Amino acid sequence: MNQTLKLTDIIAVGFMLFAFFLGAGNIIFPPLAGQLAGENLMPAMTGFLITAVGLPLITIVAIAVAGGSWEHLTKDLPKRAAMIMAVLIFIIIGPAFAAPRTGLVAYEMAVKPFFVDAAQSHLTIFSILFFAVAMFFAWSQGKLIDVIGKVLTPVLFLGLIILAVAVFVDPQGEMIAAHGEYLTHPLQKGFLEGYNTMDTFGSLMFGVLIVDALRQKGITEQKATAKYLISAACIAAAGLTFVYVSLFYLGATSAAVASGADNGGVVLSLYVQSLFGPYGQIVLSVIVLLACLTTAIGLVSACSDYFSSLTPLSYKTWVIINGVACAVVANVGLSQLIALSVPVLFALYPVAIALVALTFLRKKLPNPKTAYRVVILVSLMFALIDAAKVAGIDVSAFNMLPLFDIGMGWLLPTTAAIIAMFFIGKAEEPALAEETA
Repeated sequence: MNQTLKLTDIIAVGFMLFAFFLGAGNIIFPPLAGQLAGENLMPAMTGFLITAVGLPLITIVAIAVAGGSWEHLTKDLPKRAAMIMAVLIFIIIGPAFAAPRTGLVAYEMAVKPFFVDAAQSHLTIFSILFFAVAMFFAWSQGKLIDVIGKVLTPVLFLGLIILAVAVFVDPQGEMIAAHGEYLTHPLQKGFLEGYNTMDTFGSLMFGVLIVDALRQKGITEQKATAKYLISAACIAAAGLTFVYVSLFYLGATSAAVASGADNGGVVLSLYVQSLFGPYGQIVLSVIVLLACLTTAIGLVSACSDYFSSLTPLSYKTWVIINGVACAVVANVGLSQLIALSVPVLFALYPVAIALVALTFLRKKLPNPKTAYRVVILVSLMFALIDAAKVAGIDVSAFNMLPLFDIGMGWLLPTTAAIIAMFFIGKAEEPALAEETA
C-alpha cells in the first residue's frame, strides 16, 4: 500500500493541526501579556513560547514516538489511572473549559461589539448557533482535513498575516515599563501564562485525531504515521510562533490605545480598531470567528471520538452531547470561566509535562512501570499544592519549596524523581520464579 502523501495533503494536515490549536486562549492571552511585559517583552515571550509552542510540539512528537495513541503513551501506567487522566483532560479541553471558551471569546470579540446594549440573551442565542455549526463540521471525522485544512485555515491564516504585517509596519505606540511579575521574573511569568492556552492538553488529544485523519488518507504504517505527524506538528508550531510573536508585539505597543484593559480581547479589539479604523472590527471578527470555530470543531470531535470508545454511545451521539454541554457552559461568562480553569491547569499541566518527559526517557529507564507511577504521582502531589495556592488556599507551610513562590514548586521534586528512577533496577520476579521452579 502507498504510504506517502502529496505535498498539498501534508500542508493541509499541518494547517488542520494549527487551526485546532489556534483558538480562544491563543488569541486573548498574548496581547495582555505583551502589554504587561512592556520592555521585558523578549524574556516574557520566550517563556510563553516554551509552554505554548515548545511543549505542544514536543508532545506531538512524543505521541509519534510512543506509537500514535493515548494507550501507547500511558501503557506503563495502571489502566484505570490512565483512563481517569484521559477523562479529566478531555473534560477540561472539552465541555468544561476550553471548548466553551472558544464560543465565549468568539462572542465577546467578534459579535458583542456590534451590539449597543448586549444582553445575556444575545450570548445564549450565539452560543447555540456557534456550537451547532461546530457540531455540523465535526459530524464526519474523515472530512476534517478537507474542510479545515484546505478551506477554513487558509482564510484564517490570510487574516492573521494581514494583522501581523500591519502591527509591525504601523505599531500604535511605544513599549512602556514592565508591570507586576513581568518586572521581576518575566521568563517564569511568561512560562506560566502559556498554561492558559491549554495546548499541551490539546496536543495529547489532537495528535490522536491527526493519526485518525492520516488513516483516512491511507497512512497506516507506524513509521509513515510518525513522520507525517511530526511534519504536521512542525507546520503548526511555525504558524503558532508567527501568531504569538505578532500578538505579543501588538500588546507591547498597545499602551497608547488600550491602557487599563483587563483582558487581551479588549487590547486586541482596541488595537485593531486603531489600525484599520471603522473596518477594524470586521477584520477582527473574521479572524476570531474562524480561529475559535476551527478549535471548537477539533475539540468536539476529539472528545466525542474518545468518549465513544469508552461507552456504548456512538461518535455522532457524543458530538451532540458535547456540543449541547459546551453551549450551556459558555453562558457562564468569560471571566468566571478563566478564573475556574486556572487552578485545574496548575494541577494537571505538570502531570502532562512529566508524562511527555518520561516518553522520551522510557527506553533508558531500568524499570519503566515503577518510574511512570512514581514520577506521575510526585508531579501530581506537588502540582496540587501549586493549584491550592492559586485557588486562594493557605499553603504557606510549603514556602520553603524552591520556585514555589512563582507557581512552579512541582518542577524540582519531579526532576529529582525522574533522576532517582534511573537507579531503580528491574523487577526480579522472573528470576525468583525460575529459582522456585
